[in-house]
Amino acid sequence: MSTDQVLTTRDGAVATVTLDRPAVLNALDAQTVQTLTAVMTDLGQDEGTRCVVLTGAGDRAFIAGADISELAQLTPTGARAVADAGHRLCALIEELGKPVIAAINGFALGGGCEIAMSCTLRVAATTAKLGQPEIALGLIPGFGGTQRLPRLIGRGRALEMLLTGAPIDAEEARRIGLVNRVVPPEALADETSRLAAALAAQAPVAVRRILEAVHHGLDMSIAEAAVFEASTFGLMYGTEDVREGTAAFLEKRKPRFTGR
Repeated sequence: MSTDQVLTTRDGAVATVTLDRPAVLNALDAQTVQTLTAVMTDLGQDEGTRCVVLTGAGDRAFIAGADISELAQLTPTGARAVADAGHRLCALIEELGKPVIAAINGFALGGGCEIAMSCTLRVAATTAKLGQPEIALGLIPGFGGTQRLPRLIGRGRALEMLLTGAPIDAEEARRIGLVNRVVPPEALADETSRLAAALAAQAPVAVRRILEAVHHGLDMSIAEAAVFEASTFGLMYGTEDVREGTAAFLEKRKPRFTGR
């Protein structure tokens, strides 16, 4: 599914989704959020897609934030609707059941940083800047920034970013755990493609179950999460992929996972 705002391309089991609004640094308006939600929903339901890469058009921005001209016109009711739509999109990405890699090629600010945080992994160009600058507008983050940022980097560091609104560079983001890898801009596409291909080659059911275990386990006590993990581990033995994976190991060959 491709539109004027969101382009989708494929390379085998990897789908690349590109926000295509470079004239406004890929800023998010209501239509773009709606379209991106539809695209991600389709990819989540597509059995042929095993990994998704999310990026922005051009070399200046991943997603530079919300469309401020649109934000300035909102009423309290309209603002709540915008936030709800953003939360639905981020939850969809986070719970897609397959890895989503954010290829951060420039500014990832406000809603852009929040969407990146909802992705499974984040690979950033050295030129990237990440931050939650909403406080400069007299606002708070509306797409989950006050919740995902502390979970990723810790309460104190997150509060500093949220309360100052100051962006950080890619190396600092890697140091504090906000991004996984940092590469030169010219290497971003290749690095992300290699990582996506590696993830797409893994057993799809196991990938989905790992994502579920981590996502849901973080909201449980360690004892509850251990029970959840053990139950899921047992269920995995009803899959063809486990039989194939163990047989391939014993036979010293590469496994052929089917997602069953």
